[in-house]
Amino acid sequence: MTLPTMTGIGRLTADPEPRYTASGKAVVSISLAFNSRRKNPQTQEWEDGDVLFIRGTAWERLAENATETLAKGMEVLVTGELRTESWEKDGQKQSRAALLIRSIAPSLAFSVATVTKDAHSVNGAQSGGQGRGGAQQGSSQRSRPTQPPQDDPWATGTPNEPPF
Repeated sequence: MTLPTMTGIGRLTADPEPRYTASGKAVVSISLAFNSRRKNPQTQEWEDGDVLFIRGTAWERLAENATETLAKGMEVLVTGELRTESWEKDGQKQSRAALLIRSIAPSLAFSVATVTKDAHSVNGAQSGGQGRGGAQQGSSQRSRPTQPPQDDPWATGTPNEPPF
């Protein structure tokens, strides 16, 4: 049986927390909050509704790119598989919902992002389905390659015209 998939717009409640497994694989924990907000027709004021807090996990290149790109407070579009994490603490079994992140990106609803290829893509490495170009949002500008790769068809021609 497949796990349910979730796609939503949420906000990071903390900076991504990167770490590496004993075998050297990158993994990042991302704390997310999803909430409903609606305008009250009587008062014409915005009201916050229920909030879902969930911890997401991303692996390998997606983890590295998310760590470099995302920061606390950013609004993101995220897709992943819902699952249950279980552990034991002080003899009591604990569990919580978790999200295995398959895709995450800054939301462009109220911000601007600059997308560049990551170092693996620039060097011609195969992405294996995990590679996504890094993005920058708001004031969290980070160092990026200034020149696009020579084999990038979108990097040629008039800036506002596609290369076909």
